[in-house]
Amino acid sequence: HAWETGSQAKAGVCRWITFYNHQRPHAAHGEQPPAMVYFNQIETDQQRQRVA
Repeated sequence: HAWETGSQAKAGVCRWITFYNHQRPHAAHGEQPPAMVYFNQIETDQQRQRVA
C-alpha cells in the first residue's frame, strides 16, 4: 500500500498494528488476539497475588 504523506503512512501502520494485536486471531494463542492473551495473563497474575 502506498501513502501520499508521512502522516497517512503513520496512521495506516497504526491501524494495522491495532488490528493485528486486538482483532486478528493467532494460532499460537488458541485463535485469540495477542492483546486478549496479554490482558488475561495480567488479570490472572493479579488474582494470584491477591490470594498469596
